[in-house]
Amino acid sequence: MYHRSGIFILAFAALCISTRSFADRELPLRLLSPDKKIQYEFDIRNGKPGYSVFYQNRKLIDFSVINLVFQNDSLGMGVHLVKSVMLDSAERYTLITGRSNIVNDNFHQVTLFLKEINAPARTLMIEVRAFDDGLAFRYLFPKENGDSIFLVRENTGFQITGNPYVHALVLPDYLSSHEGNYLRRAYQDLPKDSLMDMPIFLAFPDSVFLAITEAALLDYAGMYLVKTQSGLVSNLSPLPSRSGFAVVAGLPHESPWRVLLISKRPGRFLETNLITDLAPPNRIGDGSWVRPGKTTFPWWNGNVTADTLNAPGNNFVTQQYYIDFCARSNIEYHSVVEYGLHQWYEDDGISFMPGPHSNVLKPVPGLDMKQVCDYAHSKGVGVRVWVHWAALYPKLDSAFRLFEQWGLSGLMVDFMDRDDQDMVNIQTEILRKAAAHHLHIQFHGAYKPTGLSRTYPNEFTREGTLNYEHDKWNPSGIPPDHDLDIVFTRLIAGSTDYHLGGFRAVTPDKFRAQYTRPLVLGTRSHMLAMYVILENANSMVCDYPEAYENQPGFDFIRKVPTAWDQTRVLNAEPDQYIVVARKKNNVWWIGGITGNVPRTLQIPLLFLGRGMWRADIYQDDLQLPFNPNGILIKSININLRDVKVINGSENPDVLIIPLAAGGGFAIRMEKQ
Repeated sequence: MYHRSGIFILAFAALCISTRSFADRELPLRLLSPDKKIQYEFDIRNGKPGYSVFYQNRKLIDFSVINLVFQNDSLGMGVHLVKSVMLDSAERYTLITGRSNIVNDNFHQVTLFLKEINAPARTLMIEVRAFDDGLAFRYLFPKENGDSIFLVRENTGFQITGNPYVHALVLPDYLSSHEGNYLRRAYQDLPKDSLMDMPIFLAFPDSVFLAITEAALLDYAGMYLVKTQSGLVSNLSPLPSRSGFAVVAGLPHESPWRVLLISKRPGRFLETNLITDLAPPNRIGDGSWVRPGKTTFPWWNGNVTADTLNAPGNNFVTQQYYIDFCARSNIEYHSVVEYGLHQWYEDDGISFMPGPHSNVLKPVPGLDMKQVCDYAHSKGVGVRVWVHWAALYPKLDSAFRLFEQWGLSGLMVDFMDRDDQDMVNIQTEILRKAAAHHLHIQFHGAYKPTGLSRTYPNEFTREGTLNYEHDKWNPSGIPPDHDLDIVFTRLIAGSTDYHLGGFRAVTPDKFRAQYTRPLVLGTRSHMLAMYVILENANSMVCDYPEAYENQPGFDFIRKVPTAWDQTRVLNAEPDQYIVVARKKNNVWWIGGITGNVPRTLQIPLLFLGRGMWRADIYQDDLQLPFNPNGILIKSININLRDVKVINGSENPDVLIIPLAAGGGFAIRMEKQ
C-alpha cells in the first residue's frame, strides 16, 4: 500500500481493512469522518470521476470532476472503479515544532482503484482520508503504468456551492514570493481565470468555514486555484526544465494531498494538526539537536549599532555587539546578514542577487565566522546566516560541511520565488542535507508550508507573507487589518514568518517609510501579541538592542517561547479579531489582536482549569493623548473557584480587555 504512517499505524490499520470489488455497482461511494459530520462522496458520471463534500448534511462542494492530463491524453476520457479498500486508523506522533507536541488524530480512509476504459488502460488510485477537522485526497500512480509519469495538468475541481465570502491572494504568475494583499469578497465576484494562492478561506452564510490547501508537497508541482466557469480548478506550477509539463517522475509516484479543512469555528483551522498528519513521518532520525528559538535579524533595523562601537561593519565587533545582547536577553540565536547592502560572503552581484563569482564559502575580509561562532557558543547563543538560494545551491555540500565546522546552527535561505517541481525538490534536498549537518532552515521568498516540519523537523519556518519588512519601503505601511488576513489564510498552512519586534509604533497619520529604524503601525501590545498568534519556531526579534532594553513590553519578548505543547483559539471573527492561547510546559500564553477598529474583547478562562492563576497582562494604554507604544502592565491573581469581579466583568471566568484601533494584548498565565 502507499501508506506512509509508520509500522505501528500499518499494523493497526490491518485490523480494520475491508475490500469491495465490482465497485461500480455501489456508486456513489461514501466516506464519513469519525464524528460523522463530514461526508465525502465519490461517483463516476459519464465515465468521469468526481466527488462531492457535505458537512452536517449541508453540501459544500457539488460534484467536481477530476481530470488528470497526461502527455497524449487525459483521465477524463473514461474510467471505471475496479475496487475500493476501506480502513480506520490514526496518526500518532510527536512534533518538535508547531502548534502541538503530542498528536493523536483518528481518521477513516478509502482507497479507490480506477482503471481507464480505453487504451492505454492505466490504473490510478485515489486515497481519501476523513478526519473530524476536514478531509484530504491524493493520487497514486502505480508502477504497473510503466517507468515514468509525464503530467501536463492536474485539473482537480472544487465546485463551491452558494456564494461564500472569500479571502484569497491573487498572484500575477508562478514566479512569486507569495507576498501580497488579500482579496475579501463574495465567491461569485472573484476574478475569472486568475491565479490564486493557497490556503484560500471561505465563510458560508450559515457559519460554516472551509479552507483549501495542500499537504506533503514532495517531488511534485505546487498547486494554485483558478476561478473558471465551472468553479475552482487546480493549476500546477509549470516545470521550467521540461517545457509543457508540470510533473515528470519515475513510477510509482504520488501527488500531494488536496486538503479541505471544515469547521463551524474558524479558529479550529489554527488548532488542528491535520496538515502535519498527512506528511510523512520524521526522516532525519534523532532530532535532539533541533532547538527552536528566537533570533535577531539586524537587516530589518538597518544594522544599527551603538555610537560607542568601534568600527562597525560585517566584522567580529558588530556580531559581538548583537551576541552580547542575545546572551543577556534570552534570545537563542543571532543572525549574520549583510552590512551596507553587501552580503556577509564574497559576492560581485547587484544588491542581494548573486553575481558570477558569488561564494558562500568565503566571508568578506575581516569576518572570521569560526571566531564569531566560538564567541557566541561561549555565551550560550547560536549563530545563523542569511544566504541567497542561488548562491548556496551550487555549493550545497561543501557549504554545509563548512558551516558545521564553523559551528553554525542554521540559515535563512531566501529568494526562492517558485514552487515548480524543480524548486520543490531543491528545497527538500536543502532540508535533508542540512539535517545531516545539524542545521535548521528558515525559507524566505518561499511557498506555504505543507506539513514537512514533521518530516524534516529542521524546517523551522517559512515566509510567503507580505509582512513588516515592507514597512522599510512601503509608504503606507502594513496595517493591522493585514495581520488578520494572514491569520485566516496563510497561517492555516502552518509556521508563518514575520519580521517581528518593531518597537516604534505610530498612528497612520504619522507613518512614513524609513529603511533604518523602521516605524510600524498598530500598537506595541499588538506586536507582543503577534509572538503568540503566529506559529513560528524561529520568531525574529528584529530591532536593535537599544530599541528594546529598558522598554516596556520587552520582558514579554524575552520570555515567550517559540514551540508549543498545545494551541487553543479562544475567540475569533474573520476580518475583525482573534485571541489565541498556546501552552508551553505549565504556562499558558495568550495573544489577542484587532484590526483597524477599536473593540473590547472577552477572554474565556475556564479552559485553564480551576485554581489560582497569576496573570501578567500587557495591554494598550488608552489614556489621552494616545501613545501607540504605551502599555499598561499589571499582574493579578485569578481564583477561578471564586465569584468576583475581574476587570469590570461579573463573570469570574472571563477577562474583559479594551483594545485600541490596531491594538492588542498579551498575557502570561501561570498556575500558583
